[in-house]
Amino acid sequence: MFTISVETHFQALHQLAFPDGSKEPLHRHDWLVTADVSGKELNSMGLVMDFHQLKAMMDNIVADFEGCRLDDKDYFRQNSSSAESVAKYIYEELSAKLPEGVELEAVKVVEQPGCSAKFSKSH
Repeated sequence: MFTISVETHFQALHQLAFPDGSKEPLHRHDWLVTADVSGKELNSMGLVMDFHQLKAMMDNIVADFEGCRLDDKDYFRQNSSSAESVAKYIYEELSAKLPEGVELEAVKVVEQPGCSAKFSKSH
């Protein structure tokens, strides 16, 4: 199995709700997103897939988040805007766009240095 990783980033605000209904203060993060994709075989160029193609796919997914309040986006109106949910959203969007034979292993989202969440379909 061959695996490659690509990173992208965006700046966005979010505000988590606590179980009692109160909310944390609205705050901004410089989110860092890493996607790991793999393939059993390499393509005719000797690649799992082109880094630039994967980066462009990721950039396209997160472009709608740049400078926004995540809680205002449809997905996050129904799901928490936590790092975990952001990772799952990006995973679901990216996995649907990958070429045949390329599998998305995981998406990792770093909210701030030392604080990250990863989503994958494997256990």
